[in-house]
Amino acid sequence: MKSGDPLLMAWSETFPQKGDASAIFATDGKILRTFREVEESAREFQATIDIFPDHSVVALQLGNHEDWPSILIAALRKGLVVLPLEQSISDQQRDAALKICQASGIVETTVRKIDNGGSPHWDREPPSLLKLTSGTTAAPRAIRFRSEQLLADCNQICETMGINDTNLNFGVIPISHSYGFSNLLTPLIARGVPMVLSRDRTPRAVLVDLARTNATVFPGTPVFYQAFCEMEDIPRLPKLRLCISAGAPLQVAVAKKFREKFKLPIHSFYGASECGGICYDREATNEIEGFVGQPMKGVDLEVINPTASPSQVRVRSAAVGDGYFPEPGEEKLGRGFFVPDDLLTQAEHGFQIVGRISDVINVAGKKVNPAEVEAHLLRFRGVRQAVVFGRASPLRNEEVAACVVAVPGVTEADLLQFCRSELSGWQVPKRIFILDAIPVNERDKISRRDLARRFPTVKERSPLR
Repeated sequence: MKSGDPLLMAWSETFPQKGDASAIFATDGKILRTFREVEESAREFQATIDIFPDHSVVALQLGNHEDWPSILIAALRKGLVVLPLEQSISDQQRDAALKICQASGIVETTVRKIDNGGSPHWDREPPSLLKLTSGTTAAPRAIRFRSEQLLADCNQICETMGINDTNLNFGVIPISHSYGFSNLLTPLIARGVPMVLSRDRTPRAVLVDLARTNATVFPGTPVFYQAFCEMEDIPRLPKLRLCISAGAPLQVAVAKKFREKFKLPIHSFYGASECGGICYDREATNEIEGFVGQPMKGVDLEVINPTASPSQVRVRSAAVGDGYFPEPGEEKLGRGFFVPDDLLTQAEHGFQIVGRISDVINVAGKKVNPAEVEAHLLRFRGVRQAVVFGRASPLRNEEVAACVVAVPGVTEADLLQFCRSELSGWQVPKRIFILDAIPVNERDKISRRDLARRFPTVKERSPLR
């Protein structure tokens, strides 16, 4: 058993205080687990994981299952390293993650051993959790976290957002994702914040279940809020008091429409898998695209290049992970700091995200910031959403393309003419694809890299042919 584990110590205070109070609900109101039953299930599960050596990696691919807290508690007591996996990843992605992280087993409906050539050799204190991330490449890698870092992130989130055990979290975001782990799972274990577990991600079902369960806190993503705004015959949400949006930028137009329709503000939350929460828009009254508010409690942001705007920042907090695995990546992560790829600028009341280093498009040597082109497209009447990306070009290295969601009647020709009227030639998209909705990945994020694959460049003919 791992002694002195901070999360276990927090649970040892939560469980006796809560006892038979409800911990986890289904969307129909049924009590799935009391806090006492979470503890009983954890003790039962400990017997099934004795087959794994201490500090070995065990993957959890459960979806939003009521056994999540119990299995995590049992694994911490055994001194195992938990690797959360999302249900939606492909078998190939899962096998690659299991191999890279040298997992000894996986928990799905049952516990299964895996032969991956032995457990990792931990050169420093073994982690409690490995968070999977793809980083800037398609190859998966993991981030090392100790329990004290996970607890620090939980505390920073709850104290900054004003979440306590009188609230009821609505859990539709995946627990296996960093956002769900820190906003749903650890607050239940460390602070006794109960949650509803939803497995139906259909926006209409989510909205109905929010009303039916009387949830007070909804950690969501922009795709949900946009869908809610477009619905007719919406239910009343008298108990909902806190709406949080993370995972992708929340458009000002969506926030305004939601506030008008539901009489509730949406608070933008900016974080990263490597360090947990970074910034939070406490007032939720901004009208600046990409605005994410001020640093969270316990988080310090250092602008790396004060003479340049935008600039990368260095995030320092007790929640920052120890490094990547298997390669540490110490120039970017570790020793209490993390440097995201995001480019930020300081607004009057906080920070604004204006792009990412990896998003910059190289058009024949000219650098194009997608955020600038997106902001221009959003000024066109009838454009509701715009995402700009670079795609390979045999003659220019890359070319600019865009996907937009617009009202009927808006044409690609109109948008191209609008761009040509004010943007520099190299900033004007070669193609603008008008869609019903921008495709998102399993984490409800929009990936420019995925869009470039979905909308590849048509091969250009040689001028000699």
